[in-house]
Amino acid sequence: MRVLVPVVVLALMASCDRTRVFEDNHDFTNRVWNVNDTVRFTFQIDDTTQRYNIYYNIRNSRHYPWSRLFVNWSLQDSTGKPLVSSLSSAYLFEPKSGKPLGESALGDIYDHRVPLVSRQAFAYPGPYTVSLQQFMRTDSLSGILAAGVRVEKIELP
Repeated sequence: MRVLVPVVVLALMASCDRTRVFEDNHDFTNRVWNVNDTVRFTFQIDDTTQRYNIYYNIRNSRHYPWSRLFVNWSLQDSTGKPLVSSLSSAYLFEPKSGKPLGESALGDIYDHRVPLVSRQAFAYPGPYTVSLQQFMRTDSLSGILAAGVRVEKIELP
């Protein structure tokens, strides 16, 4: 009985997010994202008839020194061939007031989900990788606690 309760709770939690195919986050040491820290997330696509939205997640503190974050990203297939790549910009703080944006996680910590690709189709099943690299004017980007990727299937009405 003691083992059954956690299994049931996990099953209920997983069923609440039916669109999620993949989500993972990488925590940065000392709350600093170094320019050489390219984070990679590999996920599996099984259904090629489905369309997917891809996001990157950012967790930051109030100590992040700028209002925006620039991230170079790319989506690669299983051979490493880039399918899509671009520079993404996201506001973490309101530019004029400095008010934190995103969802408050704990106290002075905020979570953001930034769209990368909408309605992505995959030609064949298999592993795909999203790579993220900070593209700011400093080698050590303080105040960034974690970066991650989320892949969702699009539910059609």
